[in-house]
Amino acid sequence: MTDDDEVRAALANGVAEARAVLEDLVRIPSISASPEHAGDVDAVIARVAELATQLGAAQVDVVRSGGQPAMIASWPAPAGAPTVLLYAHADVQPTGPLDQWSSDPFEPTERDGRLYGRGAADDKAGVAMHLAVLRAFGGKPPVGIVLFIEGEEEIGSPTLSAMLREHRDKLAADVIVIADSGNASVEVPALTTSLRGLVDAIVDVRMLERPVHSGVFGGPVGDALTALCRMLATLHDENGDVAIPGLHVAESSAPDVREEAWREQAGVLPGVELMGTGSIPSRTWTRPAVSVLAIDAPSTDQAINILLPRARAVVSLRLAPGEDAQTAMKSLVSHLETNAPWGAQVEVTQGAIGQGFAVETIGPAFDTARAAFAEAYGNEVVEMGVGGSIPFIAEFARAYPGAAVLVTGVGDPASRWHGIDESLHLGMWQKACLAEALLLQRLA
Repeated sequence: MTDDDEVRAALANGVAEARAVLEDLVRIPSISASPEHAGDVDAVIARVAELATQLGAAQVDVVRSGGQPAMIASWPAPAGAPTVLLYAHADVQPTGPLDQWSSDPFEPTERDGRLYGRGAADDKAGVAMHLAVLRAFGGKPPVGIVLFIEGEEEIGSPTLSAMLREHRDKLAADVIVIADSGNASVEVPALTTSLRGLVDAIVDVRMLERPVHSGVFGGPVGDALTALCRMLATLHDENGDVAIPGLHVAESSAPDVREEAWREQAGVLPGVELMGTGSIPSRTWTRPAVSVLAIDAPSTDQAINILLPRARAVVSLRLAPGEDAQTAMKSLVSHLETNAPWGAQVEVTQGAIGQGFAVETIGPAFDTARAAFAEAYGNEVVEMGVGGSIPFIAEFARAYPGAAVLVTGVGDPASRWHGIDESLHLGMWQKACLAEALLLQRLA
């Protein structure tokens, strides 16, 4: 029996155990954005540390650099073998309205070959995959392994820079595998070659000292919510392209996708037009996109006939790869401040900021990955951009410039990351586990 046959058999025999681990992790509501779930973030990191210890890690440390915890576990490299860092994150997004979920988001539920639950795909599937692969090797992987699981990716990894400085030697590796992206489909594996950056801000608009009667004063006196709406409307031009001056815009060379399929995946309602110009890959991978995520204003059932003195909104701006995030933040702030109507007073509070990422997949590690993934999935690897943001990847690339960074997929277009009814295709996940195991075999 070859080494490949042995690892395939071990993975197949361990499917039930690997899934049980994933389901246990999904049951922990590790919402990093919610202070009331801080204990759950601690709990999920502690559980992963326990599992790493059971799998024979030579050293397991739960570390913290002023924010949420992370776990670093290591298996020393055999003589002459490289060291591979395996990354995933154990924190999750808030659930959104619970009554819109088809089942309890923290009780993993299988339907039609998919496992539903918050974090089932993003990114506890990545955590459980790494553990399943290590288990398949009997806790003795053919390469050195650093398993790095963090607990604050969903809030922008704000203390990752400090963590990399404090634990630089522990995290050093020749190859870095980031299991936090998606595949082209459940049958076609992908390497992610670009991700957009991100900045966001809270814009606060004030018009009056206090609320006043809309009938007595309406007309000559404006209200803050209307002023805010007019300001937010300037973020796009008439085509729906981002209208903030000075932002980097690039075109993707990827083939365009069928609009009908894209609309169906996104749940676009009949008759609603897509925004912007250019190919869909360009609009989602290599161009900026701006969204209004929230507005502080009375709900419709609390509306009364007054002019609001104050209104606030959260504005999120995705950045084309290659855009400097600090420069983009200045552009966003300037645009909001200069587009206040009727002399409204505007205060912009800067929020999250993260650099984009782009990589050329050239070199032996990428060639090895393509061969391993093609063997596991039965289809050739495609390279694709992703419209989302994973700012820490740029941090890793800067901290370890000699390492090859592979961004691999544990989700697919139907996974609904961050959305209602998030799910993982279980058959694809098993192929992803095999692909990672074969990658480690070949890197050895």
